[in-house]
Amino acid sequence: MWDYSTPGIPDELFERSEDVPITKEDVRALAISKLRLKEGFSAIDVGCGSGSITVEMCLQVKGTGNVYAIDLDSSAVELTKKNLQKFGVQAQVVQGKAQDVLPALPQVDAVLVGGTWGDARQVMQLAAGRLRKGGRIVVDTILIETTYQALAAINEMGDNLKEIDVTQVTIAKARRVTTGTMMLARNPVMIISATKA
Repeated sequence: MWDYSTPGIPDELFERSEDVPITKEDVRALAISKLRLKEGFSAIDVGCGSGSITVEMCLQVKGTGNVYAIDLDSSAVELTKKNLQKFGVQAQVVQGKAQDVLPALPQVDAVLVGGTWGDARQVMQLAAGRLRKGGRIVVDTILIETTYQALAAINEMGDNLKEIDVTQVTIAKARRVTTGTMMLARNPVMIISATKA
């Protein structure tokens, strides 16, 4: 299905639903690169939505690491499972609140937080607690409130996290119109990343 080692699978290759969000391919490629995954690593996708990040994680760890996907929404869980099957990769998909599921998961090398259901601070703290030394945490969000809470959580963790980076990504995509090509802007996205000290 996707024969390349680079992230950024085109959105149209994924099974989609109007009710379930997807991290768009350009933002997904950046977020995956910030995770710094490699073969044999394990990772968690918090707020997996359509499963696009989960699939990309699985492809990066090349089937030799464990990937866990969490979402509160049953439609998201089912869609993630469909996309995993479509791309021929495996992950453990769990329906539930991240606050309830994260403490039961093993330590991993990377966590991507894409959905926090309004409690980014606690989810960030729990996610960072699942990281091995040197592990990476990445948050991608379009909400200012989530950005604020995530940064507050990082500040509260003090010396436990290092290499903190905050990047705002604004992407516009071309669309043909009758008179030429116009650029349509997408929502700006904040990508926050850090390494477990």
